[in-house]
Amino acid sequence: MQNNYHNEQKLKKNNISACLYIVPTPIGNLEDITFRALQVLKNVDIIACEDTRRSGLLLKSLEIPSKNRLCSYHDYNEEIRSIQIIKEIKSGKSVALISDAGTPCISDPGYKLVSVAKENNIKIVSLPGPTALITALVASGLAVHNFTFVGFPPAKKGRQTFIKSIINAENTTILYESSHKILKLIKEVAELDSNRNVFISREITKIYEEHINFNTSAFLKNEVNIIEKGEFVVIIEGKKTL
Repeated sequence: MQNNYHNEQKLKKNNISACLYIVPTPIGNLEDITFRALQVLKNVDIIACEDTRRSGLLLKSLEIPSKNRLCSYHDYNEEIRSIQIIKEIKSGKSVALISDAGTPCISDPGYKLVSVAKENNIKIVSLPGPTALITALVASGLAVHNFTFVGFPPAKKGRQTFIKSIINAENTTILYESSHKILKLIKEVAELDSNRNVFISREITKIYEEHINFNTSAFLKNEVNIIEKGEFVVIIEGKKTL
């Protein structure tokens, strides 16, 4: 009875429960962190993150103590770590999942943990916050009523099929691409459709943030200057219908 009382008091502390919190972190500008995210990160027992050193620096910048609260959770250990984290939550501890930047599970680790948590009837609290794809979409000027996010294109196998599916899609398509492949991607799109509107966001919320609207015809004429540095969100207009 006494243990149950102490557990109940712990759950009520700072309104933080023994559950899994999905916490978005800034994708560039630290001022994009929400008050609620700060509150959760300051008070949870464990913070699961992709890179403990990188997240440690982020939390330090946000003046959030992180000593003895960080645990690694990434693509290479998510199977076993998910089970360990669920055990911690069942024992009465609160856990926040963060990625290196933005919202966990969106082209970042997290899906496995959330899935296992659901299987174990663990409460999930998903906080709203920064995500590059939506930030870029609303600034694009392209149709937002129907869109698809497809993550990163395949590096080699299946890449052409992937690109063709985007070209044939009638809805707006959003994808991420690395700096050393961004020109290759736009060229592949332009060669399949020389009259398609494209929007590129580079380094969203960072010092060198840049937005470019152009038509693939202009790209083929070398009239589009794309700096091959930073992180890119690419938004492609849907296939025109008669």
